[in-house]
Amino acid sequence: MADVTKKLKLGIPKGSLQDATIALFERAGWRIFANGRSYFPTIDDSEIECMLVRAQEMARYVEHGALDAGLTGNDWVLENQTDVEYITSLTYSKQSRQKVRWVLAVPEDSPFQKPEDLAGKTIATELVEFTKRYFAEKKIPVTVEFSWGATEVKPPTLADAIVEVTETGSSLKANRLRIIETLMESETQLIANKSAVKDQWKRNKIENIALMLNAAIAAQGRVGLMLNARKADLDKVLGVLPALNSPTVSQLSDAAWVALNTILDESLVRDVIPKLKAVGATGIVEYPLSKVVV
Repeated sequence: MADVTKKLKLGIPKGSLQDATIALFERAGWRIFANGRSYFPTIDDSEIECMLVRAQEMARYVEHGALDAGLTGNDWVLENQTDVEYITSLTYSKQSRQKVRWVLAVPEDSPFQKPEDLAGKTIATELVEFTKRYFAEKKIPVTVEFSWGATEVKPPTLADAIVEVTETGSSLKANRLRIIETLMESETQLIANKSAVKDQWKRNKIENIALMLNAAIAAQGRVGLMLNARKADLDKVLGVLPALNSPTVSQLSDAAWVALNTILDESLVRDVIPKLKAVGATGIVEYPLSKVVV
């Protein structure tokens, strides 16, 4: 039974990542229930206590010990220069399963082609401290202003350029902006308080969460495939299968036949199954995956 005296204080990012994070936890085996007005969602694990915290502030609260662990982008860890333990990277975001980029963007019709062209100009961004350090390292004098939102609409009237986060670049293009430099790539991180990870129970709990979250991410877009084949056709069947790892091959009761079990990208199934059938495979079954531990 769970020891109800032990609690892991876990920060869930409030805002754009909230729904994607809660969905990821559900695929990993935890159900989180967030009331619209409460900052303390419930979770079906008596050993975890959740709190909704803005991603921008998460690392600070983890560093100070108000939270034992939390999920936030490494961009905000770098922005705040916080001293936390990185547990694992989790490549998911509100729209896709790819990293986001913080980019320097200018109006399409502006003369600016590189960061040096912005000397003496004004940059609007939410990532103020990192942007200041970036230009300082390049010895380019600029004014960096904090943007409270709608950053894409500020050039050229309210700022000469912006530093903004993007997944696809579509919002920038829609606002007639072009990218001239990528300042950093970022992805979600599970981070922990450095004192918390010295507690063996908390460290085990955090690492188990990391394992299951990664397993849920690894399963996305993949399916399992089971099939039977004659031993005589095995080499041809193996030549068709693009496996995550080598397929598992098991002997059937009929000595002339084997069973195969493998994992592959779902997008490949429509091409692979007809090829398997053509080389003699039978009893082909596709099944969904909820977690893949690699």
